[in-house]
Amino acid sequence: MNDKFISLISGVIFGIGLVISGMTNPEKVIGFLSIAHNWDASLIFVMGGGILTAGPFFFLLKNKETSALGNQINLPKKQKLDSKTIIGVSLFGVGWGLVGLCPGPAIAAIATLDPIAFVFLISMAAGVLAKKNIVK
Repeated sequence: MNDKFISLISGVIFGIGLVISGMTNPEKVIGFLSIAHNWDASLIFVMGGGILTAGPFFFLLKNKETSALGNQINLPKKQKLDSKTIIGVSLFGVGWGLVGLCPGPAIAAIATLDPIAFVFLISMAAGVLAKKNIVK
């Protein structure tokens, strides 16, 4: 139970950070991706802040086999790119670029009751279900 509570608190803190930084606002993300017209570089600072905060912990804890809560850490063993990875990454990038949301900010944007967040999440769920049922 304790690990679920810690996960909940971590998710809430992450969501609050996304809302405060404006990353739940699709126009903010699209402004970053549109380098030719009124480019908004603020996303670089949000990403940089995340990397600066998490990076040292990844380095210091890279050889750990269990988390601070005692859970087994299972990192992916696969390191080569295949066609499924390239197609998935490409579809993710196109969706992010067209709408200005990715899964984390879209979930956090539910709190703002923005209709585009609901449409995005329903579409994302449909994509996950299609992948499970079509692509093996």
